[in-house]
Amino acid sequence: MNQPPLAHRLHSLISADQAVSDLRCYFGTGLLDETVPFTGRRFEHLAGGGDRQAVANVVTADDLIAVQTLSVRIPAGVAVDLLEGDLGVRMSKLLSRVRFDIDMVDAEAANLDEGSPAHTAWRVLCDQPGIGWVTAGKLLARKRPRLLPVYDQVVRCVLGRPKSFWLDLHGALRADNHALHRELMALRQSADLPTTVSALRVCDVVLWMHHRTDHQQRGCSGI
Repeated sequence: MNQPPLAHRLHSLISADQAVSDLRCYFGTGLLDETVPFTGRRFEHLAGGGDRQAVANVVTADDLIAVQTLSVRIPAGVAVDLLEGDLGVRMSKLLSRVRFDIDMVDAEAANLDEGSPAHTAWRVLCDQPGIGWVTAGKLLARKRPRLLPVYDQVVRCVLGRPKSFWLDLHGALRADNHALHRELMALRQSADLPTTVSALRVCDVVLWMHHRTDHQQRGCSGI
């Protein structure tokens, strides 16, 4: 049976009864004192965020620590190259061509498709030893949290392995006069999250929390 269009699939997941409680659990809003929230709650906020204007086009040590809150690690050699070497220079040039002040829903498809500076930066990172597509995406999401999503095996699995996630998500967010984006913003408010948590991050956390246990227990093919 074919998966429904991505917009429909996303709507069904973010409108699930547990979506708000999952967000509060993950980010630690309204929890009992003994409840420990997820380290990933600090991903976009650590050291003021990776997209603040002073550092938006530079990969910093704070960014490398931030991605560790999402259970990935940049190999030491690549980290040094990002901080002090030619790789860092190359990434800075690419990042300078990727807007940090726009949400995915307001971007054009050309900002996300193959050949765009964002996609080129992702490919450059994927080509580094020990950096896979998940880690590359998480580092870019740290630098551009409003434009580029966190995306891993769990989210890919629950969404039925979309062919081109950035473009498919972009289309879903823009469909029906941006209905899905508005739903995500309303969900953020219902969960009492700060406005610095982007619509993309709300979406990612809801999807990941929804499927993470089943994904691990069932040994889904997306692992």
